[in-house]
Amino acid sequence: MNTKQKTNFLVMGGLIAALYAIATYLSAAMGLAYGGIQFRISEALTILPIFTPAAIPGLIIGCFIGNLGSPFGMVDVLLGTFATAFAAVCTYSTRKITFKGLPLLSMFFPVLFNAIIVGTEVAWFLPEGFSAIGFLLSALEVGAGELVVCYGLGIPLFYLLKANKVRLF
Repeated sequence: MNTKQKTNFLVMGGLIAALYAIATYLSAAMGLAYGGIQFRISEALTILPIFTPAAIPGLIIGCFIGNLGSPFGMVDVLLGTFATAFAAVCTYSTRKITFKGLPLLSMFFPVLFNAIIVGTEVAWFLPEGFSAIGFLLSALEVGAGELVVCYGLGIPLFYLLKANKVRLF
């Protein structure tokens, strides 16, 4: 990777991190970013590793910054960031597997990892304490919100970026 490519990688990653963090805080202002039922606008950006590997560190850093505002504190900062890291790597790794040109599998990893990891985290903080039922309900809630955002906003974003790929990436 030459200097210009490294610079572009860093700039793209930084922009993605900033966009993710800002979108998370906007979601938080609407009461949608933290807790069992989440509809983080920022999660639509989890499709970006399909287009560029620079999205992987960008999403990880953006999630870390965005989760600094979480009422779950450092637990959410760490676990939420790990969920995003795993999802971003898997999204990038499966980007070429498509169904009618749409990388549906890639878009599923943020849903899966957030449902499991963040669902566990939310269940841990339930007033009645952690339980299998609490985990299942929390995982379903987190996963459902993630599914709506990743596919409901992610698919239109995918088509928008795909149509403008030459200019954007």
